[in-house]
Amino acid sequence: MCGICGTFHFSRDAKVDVAEVRRMNEQIIHRGPDEDGFYLDGRIGLAMRRLSIIDLSGGQQPITNEDGTIWIVFNGEIYNYLELRQDLEKRGHRFKTRSDTEAIVHAYEEYGVDCPTKLNGMFAFAIWDARNERLFLSRDRLGKKPLYYYYDRDMLVFGSELKSLLQAKNIPRRVSQSALDLYLTFEYIPAPYSIFADIFKLPAGHSLVIDGRGKPEIRQYWDLHFHENGYHQQELEKGLVEILQDAVKIRLMSDVPLGAFLSGGIDSSCVVALMAQVMREPVKTFSIGFEEGSHATVGYNELHYARAIANHFKTDHKEFILRPSALELTEKLVKHLDEPLGDFSIFPTYLVSQMAREHVTVVLSGDGGDELFGGYDAYLADRTYRQYRKIPALVRNRVFMPVTMCLPPSEKKKGLRNRLKRFVEGTRFPEDLQHVRWMMFLAEEEKTRLYGEAMAGVQPQYLPHQFIRRHFANADSQDYVNRQLYVDIKTYLCDDIMVKVDRMSMATSLEARAPFLDYRVVEYAATIPSAMKIRGTQTKYILKKAMAPLLPPEIVNRGKEGFSIPIKNWLRQELRPMMLDILAPARIRRDGLFNADYVQKLVNEHLQGAENHSHRLWALMVFSIWRDQYLTAV
Repeated sequence: MCGICGTFHFSRDAKVDVAEVRRMNEQIIHRGPDEDGFYLDGRIGLAMRRLSIIDLSGGQQPITNEDGTIWIVFNGEIYNYLELRQDLEKRGHRFKTRSDTEAIVHAYEEYGVDCPTKLNGMFAFAIWDARNERLFLSRDRLGKKPLYYYYDRDMLVFGSELKSLLQAKNIPRRVSQSALDLYLTFEYIPAPYSIFADIFKLPAGHSLVIDGRGKPEIRQYWDLHFHENGYHQQELEKGLVEILQDAVKIRLMSDVPLGAFLSGGIDSSCVVALMAQVMREPVKTFSIGFEEGSHATVGYNELHYARAIANHFKTDHKEFILRPSALELTEKLVKHLDEPLGDFSIFPTYLVSQMAREHVTVVLSGDGGDELFGGYDAYLADRTYRQYRKIPALVRNRVFMPVTMCLPPSEKKKGLRNRLKRFVEGTRFPEDLQHVRWMMFLAEEEKTRLYGEAMAGVQPQYLPHQFIRRHFANADSQDYVNRQLYVDIKTYLCDDIMVKVDRMSMATSLEARAPFLDYRVVEYAATIPSAMKIRGTQTKYILKKAMAPLLPPEIVNRGKEGFSIPIKNWLRQELRPMMLDILAPARIRRDGLFNADYVQKLVNEHLQGAENHSHRLWALMVFSIWRDQYLTAV
């Protein structure tokens, strides 16, 4: 696991600024604290920071081919590299190391720009092809590893994190109004956008090729296709367990200690169960929770579920108690994020990563299970809406909606009152967005009150929803729910969940691996009809049935909760001074992006308990902190 960066100048007479490339690399030292590496030759500069996982003594990067004409810097792990190596050796390629990185070099020699299709892993890499004078960038199928790029008429700059790119000369720092609008709507910024108007993310499952002509060619090498088959449920369950077993097994490949995140949910419990089957020593598991009996955290603490799994499989278990003081980390974590992300769970993700790093270098996680098998409440909300809309519009709009919206929020994590309010909030968004309506946090009518003059140039109404509609259109399934799962895999999974896990684990120099996101598991899930994923009100039905023989009944039968922190309560209590400072009217007014009076209204309603504005307020707080770090200090 590493971080990568580099520059490519299009003119043959250009020379890379060595000091600049070194500054870029220093920005990502947390991603690879063990060593650095550089390839600097005329107009091309490649750099990397290494976290040593495989071939500790011989896997130094950059790595080249036999004649020194192809060079690579690589971030990630290739789990099928041994099989790939054997095949390439039969084809005449000679290897100098035991590392998975070198397998990519020879795969590029053999297959050219199609080489990513031969890789099973998580990756972002850059290859300099001196023979063809071109730079080749690629990112893994599901977007587990990040890759940003900037280009103009003179050069292309790339890196694992925005911080690296910003070290290059003359990179503009213009905030993208469209990206800011997307962020406030969804709490994340989807690819190819970044928060900066001139910097882009390479989308998951895509590659970029550029030569001296200076025009990048971006191509998609992988997409998810649905082929729902008519196999018997028992056959599908058996196949699912087998492919998950192999996905876990190959992710235990490591020359350093490894363990697992354990939330007590079905996904992480499945991973721990399958690890316990093949590991000779007890699995090291790491969980996070809240103080028992704390009034503000009622309904949030799930440590008892994690302990049940730890006891069942006799793991070597460690726990961390999350307290409001943890949010003193906000400025540090926002800096690691590079661009605004409104997901509250950055805090538990960072803290459990920090705890795990004291004992291991690699962890396995349960990320991806919800998107593959329909684990989110949003899918059930969409089903409910199809019944709700049968109620006459007059009753819905003049009776049910006003009454529900007037209900004060509860301090509980969910509860009937909170669920009703969230359901009604979701119905304000366009129907064709389906379940995504319940994964959005700022309606168009609210934006007219929130946005200031500096946001006047934000593009026409409903633009933020177009990327969602585009993914719905691209889903090739006739199955209503599977199309929704496709959208989440292409958006929320790679641009929220994977961003959070990558940045927070890498902030502690910890590598996180996700067996559910083995592309073979993802493609297998696409063969399963949605009737076996959501049955009635039971989510992830087939996964639970398939894994039931291995797991305690209380884990299999528990409802979906999702790990979150009681931010709505903490903002009214311990974090009130922090919020009042960051969202002070004078601070809001200084750049004209937002209406300070409306922000103050949101703050007052939240503090009084009249409304739960935690999502909107936290998103604004994160953006304000990010702006101070990345814009004000420039």
